[in-house]
Amino acid sequence: MSESSGQGMCNSGLPRFLIGSEVGEIRELDDTDMRNISGCYGEDEEEDQSERQIVVGICSMMKKSKSKPMTEIMERLCKFEYITVVIFPEEVILNEPVEKWPLCDCLISFHSKGFPLDKAVSYAKLRNPLLINDLNMQYFIQDRREVYRILQEEGIDLPRYAVLNRDPDRPEECNLVESEDHVEVNGEVFHKPFVEKPVSAEDHNVYIYYPTSAGGGSQRLFRKIGSRSSVYSPESTVRKTGSYIYEEFMPTDGTDVKVYTVGPDYAHAEARKSPALDGKVERDSEGKEIRYPVMLTAMEKLVARKVCLAFKQTVCGFDLLRANGHSFVCDVNGFSFVKNSMKYYDDCAKVLGNMVMRELAPQFHIPWSIPMEAEDIPIVPTTSGTMMELRCVIAVIRHGDRTPKQKMKMEVRNALFFELFEKYGGYKTGKLKLKKPKQLQEVLDIARQLLAELVLHNDCEIEEKKSKLEQLKTVLEMYGHFSGINRKVQLTYLPNGQPKASSEEEDALKEGPSLLLVLKWGGELTPAGRVQAEELGRAFRCMYPGGQGDYAGFPGCGLLRLHSTYRHDLKIYASDEGRVQMTAAAFAKGLLALEGELTPILVQMVKSANMNGLLDSDSDSLTDCQQRVKARLHEIMQKNKDFSEEDYNKLAPTGSPSLVNSMRVIVNPVRTCDHVHTLIKSLTCQICKRLEDPKSADLQLYHSETLELMLQRWSKLERDFRMKNGRYDISKIPDIYDCVKYDTQHNSSLNLEDTLELFRLSRALADIIIPQEYGITKAEKLDIASAYCLPLVKKIQLDLQRTHEDEAVNKLHPLYSRGVMSPGRHVRTRLYFTSESHVHSLLSIFRYGGLLDEQKDEQWKQAMDYLSAVTELNYMTQIVIMLYEDNNKDPSSEERFHVELHFSPGVKGCKDEDNAPMGFGFRPASSENHEKQTNPGSLEDLSQDEPDRATLTEPINIQRKSPLIRNRKAGSMEALSESNTSSRGLAYRIFPSTSRQSPEIKPSGLGFEGCSLVPSIYPLETLHNSLSLKQVDEFLTALCKNGSEAQFKRLKSLSAMFESHSQPSIDVDSQETPVSVPVQLKQPAAQPLWNTSGPSSTVSSAGPSSPSVAEPSSNFGFNNE
Repeated sequence: MSESSGQGMCNSGLPRFLIGSEVGEIRELDDTDMRNISGCYGEDEEEDQSERQIVVGICSMMKKSKSKPMTEIMERLCKFEYITVVIFPEEVILNEPVEKWPLCDCLISFHSKGFPLDKAVSYAKLRNPLLINDLNMQYFIQDRREVYRILQEEGIDLPRYAVLNRDPDRPEECNLVESEDHVEVNGEVFHKPFVEKPVSAEDHNVYIYYPTSAGGGSQRLFRKIGSRSSVYSPESTVRKTGSYIYEEFMPTDGTDVKVYTVGPDYAHAEARKSPALDGKVERDSEGKEIRYPVMLTAMEKLVARKVCLAFKQTVCGFDLLRANGHSFVCDVNGFSFVKNSMKYYDDCAKVLGNMVMRELAPQFHIPWSIPMEAEDIPIVPTTSGTMMELRCVIAVIRHGDRTPKQKMKMEVRNALFFELFEKYGGYKTGKLKLKKPKQLQEVLDIARQLLAELVLHNDCEIEEKKSKLEQLKTVLEMYGHFSGINRKVQLTYLPNGQPKASSEEEDALKEGPSLLLVLKWGGELTPAGRVQAEELGRAFRCMYPGGQGDYAGFPGCGLLRLHSTYRHDLKIYASDEGRVQMTAAAFAKGLLALEGELTPILVQMVKSANMNGLLDSDSDSLTDCQQRVKARLHEIMQKNKDFSEEDYNKLAPTGSPSLVNSMRVIVNPVRTCDHVHTLIKSLTCQICKRLEDPKSADLQLYHSETLELMLQRWSKLERDFRMKNGRYDISKIPDIYDCVKYDTQHNSSLNLEDTLELFRLSRALADIIIPQEYGITKAEKLDIASAYCLPLVKKIQLDLQRTHEDEAVNKLHPLYSRGVMSPGRHVRTRLYFTSESHVHSLLSIFRYGGLLDEQKDEQWKQAMDYLSAVTELNYMTQIVIMLYEDNNKDPSSEERFHVELHFSPGVKGCKDEDNAPMGFGFRPASSENHEKQTNPGSLEDLSQDEPDRATLTEPINIQRKSPLIRNRKAGSMEALSESNTSSRGLAYRIFPSTSRQSPEIKPSGLGFEGCSLVPSIYPLETLHNSLSLKQVDEFLTALCKNGSEAQFKRLKSLSAMFESHSQPSIDVDSQETPVSVPVQLKQPAAQPLWNTSGPSSTVSSAGPSSPSVAEPSSNFGFNNE
């Protein structure tokens, strides 16, 4: 047989294979080698036993045997003096009987696609080698049902699951019941989001189904193809053929942990971006998927040991999901090596070599002693450098640009509405919120039925107004489908009917109980709002220290590196409003450089915070103080005369420049309202004329709105603003300003006359009404602010307190921190997305709560002057708290922790550039040393060890100026909106103010409906940069104590109202907790509810969530102390 034709076979006809020499090389076997090895098995038994080599056989498909990790490890294994490595050729494995396979003492064999596992089992029975990985257990690893069974038997945590077995011949005969937002498998209910896995572990087509409230559809995972590992699909129904495991979706903040064992006492763990997040595989310069080693907790190491022993796989890979404070195993892959880690290759070869020698050396009389060093290298965490270290970032952010919010109220008495109210547990608190498609469909069905009865029987006793029912029907029929993101119905029980007729009601007062039905629609996040949120998220990265490696040279790369290396403890919370949730998802997309649809990001990255009033507020349930304030506002604004000195004192007792300026614009409130009403009538007339013009028939406005819909919202405002008694309903002023602001920005191409004048006047009115609804005097502002955001204040306090506790999880493994100067750095980021009410309230608390004395602190006085000049807390308003640690100070010293407070009024409004108030820049130098040095906690010091300095070419050293006249400043973070003849796009000005632009942030054309320009966002301004943690903590403690006492009094009065139904409602959107479960009203609990680091549920308002107590009574779950 010639060499060419008999490649792979030696002259004797025995298979030729590869062998490792003592110096670690891999070479082909020669005749001498063959004689030596075969002699060990009886041909030359007289040979000296001391020369006996232990042969380790590698029996797997060639793709695996010749892979880089296998080659690296085998080369190292060959360096053991008495170990020889033999690789079984693939053609021998596939084509030769096991009797002709090479001989070995120890066998490393594992299944992969095309591998004949049955033959390997037969070989093991024939030769009885030491098995590194048990072969029979590998049959079980190929079946996910068996994997889960074994995990369960071993007491290892895994997601709640159910198995659906289908007969291939009769796939329709199975225990599966599918509904819109859940499936029932063998009687077990799984609410969306849930996971659907094929029972075969070889099938990687895993689907994740999302709830309708988050946009529906599914994410389809598959074995990596190029740079993709999953794709989003609008398909929401589960597969109808094949057998599957259905399991609960675990919110992991977008990161998976892969664990690799080498024996029960060694485990290496790496984090990677979850394939379900956006489907884009992160790859390094060599095209390898980017993964980062992480530290396992003691409990996770125990899990690794259990998995290794239970499946009898020495070398074993499995997947961990870290969610809700626990670790769950979701997949066991069997034989698996780490890629691209020299440290792992060294460790793995050492552990395997020692294991083989320990088992076989005595048997073959080989002189070998167990090394003294431990196989599992002990971990000693290192401390960070001497400079101040960023430890915590807390941000409270208003949602992005939205469509105008619209609302309709009607009193209903029909029995059908009362039945619906009872069906969903409305009598528990007298209130009910309906957002699910099924619930909205029921309301629509009632409206249709009542309208049909009105047509058939004009004299029937249907007390609902026909026009209101028609509007209810029209709004619910919009879009052709339901989504909890863009419409909701609220029902409130009125024991004696409406106390008085509203401006919209014509019916005479009726006796007996009724329900107040409030229909809300609109208020959706616009494409511009998504861009604002995403770009702000991208800019937000730049507050973090710089990064290393692939991220070097990119602004904000420090945050990406920090997050990827699992040193970033990030939690994003959002209220249950769709626009807020989508803002949070878009921000996360920009912050973490994600790609793809928002729905998967929303479900995985954003947590619902709709319990305990954390970020939601019931705007229809006003406190006594708010009602008094609104009554006073109505009284002052109904005077048909010029504002007097007394009016200025009444309406602007704080002397706020923004309020005083607005009052000067208005002069006479009634005449201004007359003018506004006239302008609205003019606007509706112009829209009517456009509708009659055939050229406008197919005119498409921004975000798919039509001229008919635009006319509807303006006509409604025209009717509602001027009441039947001739007075003006000033509660409609924010809605008027909302609409004209929207049309001025997004529909300016219509060129409607007098729009800018309407904008100017309605803005002046809104600049008084909106902020003053949250209190006129300082005491009122504090009282109302406490009612809105006391739970949020307590949560912020706990976030700050917890930061300096030593946490073992989410830290980078110090041994793998190549190029990271401070591997122990662990940053906690908490982002809270909410609506205008919470932002106003939180700012009032910092302004009027007594944090600092303006008379004694010059920086605080200037900050308060700046805030007083801010007219509007617009979309994307941010309040940011940053905590730094000085490791040079004594741990008990007050100077150890340093707090900074920053603020931005959000997006720039129309015509804002000329008169916008200016602050002093982001992180300016402190007053003591601003002429010569930067603040010790500034970004320059924090990034000394990072290669990001290219973006910080100038010192951040801002000269103080009047808050009202500052020009463009250096050292700020601002999104710039640019428009030129060729394109409209976004660019960022990031530290400092230069023309330089981040290479990863490119101007992007806005492919949205219409030609709407995305407004730029005001940069963050530092309000104070030298607070101590103790100062802030004492301030928040005092505030919470006072607020809790005031709220407890309100609770008692609320409890008295519902003595017969003294249970708070559980939000009907919560699916984990049945609505029927009674939850008694309690006095304040002894412990904060945040002891377990916040809610664990994912964001979807109709998906799994913790019990949601939506009413004011829910705000009292915190302690009084």
